[in-house]
Amino acid sequence: MGDRYNIHSQLEHLQSKYIGTGHADTTKWEWMQNQHRDTVASILGHFDMLNHVAIAENENKARLKFNLIEKMLQPTGPPSQKKEDT
Repeated sequence: MGDRYNIHSQLEHLQSKYIGTGHADTTKWEWMQNQHRDTVASILGHFDMLNHVAIAENENKARLKFNLIEKMLQPTGPPSQKKEDT
């Protein structure tokens, strides 16, 4: 029983420390935003990946960087409206 509590407390600590790991109340939209932002940050951070995407899209690297940074603001669009139970 002590191991189970220890694992849960470690998981809660990781979830509070790192936003991308999510938590029990993370919505699908929030999770998708984190995934898209992580992908864009990885492309921007790795020179070879940026070159590959620039060649594939036939786009200048500076313009591609600008577009990717702009995309990080709302990568999946605005959040969907939740239906309220009445």
